[in-house]
Amino acid sequence: MNTALCNLPAATPMTPWRPAGAGMADAGKQRPHQTKSGGFTLIELMIVVAVIGILASIALPSYQEYVRRSARTQAQSCMTQIAHALERRRATNLSYAGNAPNLGCTTESNLDKRYTFNTDVADTTYTITATPKAIQTKEKCGTLTINQIGEKTAKKGGSAVTGCW
Repeated sequence: MNTALCNLPAATPMTPWRPAGAGMADAGKQRPHQTKSGGFTLIELMIVVAVIGILASIALPSYQEYVRRSARTQAQSCMTQIAHALERRRATNLSYAGNAPNLGCTTESNLDKRYTFNTDVADTTYTITATPKAIQTKEKCGTLTINQIGEKTAKKGGSAVTGCW
């Protein structure tokens, strides 16, 4: 009989499974249960909603004022286009008289929903008026006018407003 087979080393107890990279110091330790999930808490979500609300309350009025100023500038540009058309008529016919020029600028970008345009024309004079309506009435400049001598005015509530043209 072969004696080499009888000299086997003593059996070693089985060791628990360890993930790769775990050192020998971690061999007998168990991991504690993880109690925190990867989501957000209700408090964290409420803080985010509050911050968004504060930012929106600051940004929205500024944006609305910007849109009103933009519409006012567009109305002023349209009024200037109408005045130029009337001046061309005067240069050709020696009179402003006739129907008001029908330019597409009064309806561009829904400008007709923000302003009502009126052109009063006589032989030697004209006055172009843009009266705000709907949301545009909150605009600080009110009714805009321009006449044949280039005089540009803005009135709100019967009082002249400066800095609008």
